[in-house]
Amino acid sequence: MPVPLAPYPTPPPAPYTPPPTNGGQSQLVCSGCRNLLMYPVGATSVCCAVCNAVTAVPPPEMAQLVCGGCHTLLMYIRGATSVQCSCCHTVNLALEANQVAHVNCGNCRMLLMYQYGARSVKCAVCNFVTSVGASASTTEQQKFST
Repeated sequence: MPVPLAPYPTPPPAPYTPPPTNGGQSQLVCSGCRNLLMYPVGATSVCCAVCNAVTAVPPPEMAQLVCGGCHTLLMYIRGATSVQCSCCHTVNLALEANQVAHVNCGNCRMLLMYQYGARSVKCAVCNFVTSVGASASTTEQQKFST
């Protein structure tokens, strides 16, 4: 008859600290039972309390923007509201994908990014102003002399 093994002694419980209220938690789906799991930001894996499956936390999704001060390409974790450039220390506003739109310059065809809802966007390469609106066929474009 098998002899049951004694479990390791459990360490004394840590004092309870409530979870952060500033949105310091994320969610993912358990790889075993498909339940929704909540975990603290920064965790690399999560153990499900229902099925004991360990689910790896995916790395944060990265985004990019060009610094408005020195034009260096910056990478940051998607969802950040601002990004400070390590070269010139400019604090850049990081807009979500649904807050920006793209259009090709009406003159040089450069892909331009602009804040969603803007009426026009000026190309930094050729200074052409492309109007943006309901349809590309009805846009009015004009050249600024600068």
